Amino acid sequence: MLLRASKKYSREVSLFEPIGIDKDGESVSLVDVIETDNTETIDLMIMNQDIRTLYQACDTCLKEIEKTVLTLRYGLYGKNEHTQREIAGSLGISRSYVSRIEKRAIEKIRQEFASRKQIL
Repeated sequence: MLLRASKKYSREVSLFEPIGIDKDGESVSLVDVIETDNTETIDLMIMNQDIRTLYQACDTCLKEIEKTVLTLRYGLYGKNEHTQREIAGSLGISRSYVSRIEKRAIEKIRQEFASRKQIL
């Protein structure tokens, strides 16, 4: 029975188990070999999660005009960034109105993020 139980764990390897000795005579473990200082992958994953959260917040709490203004202003959803003047011209409204819409939309997004943080 003991042989069967130990057979289950025979292929498991600890990351901290020594696998050799370096040139200085120090023990080297698997975690030393695998560990990396390159955090680009983790940063990219976090950024992608933040983008998904932003898009969800835009879809749930913004009116269509607010979503359009933020999309054009900040280049969301793969669009190009535009100035307030360019957005005003394309929507047929004043630049100051675009500014007010942008401020209102950003505040709604900020409140949505704050409420999501409280839930977590």
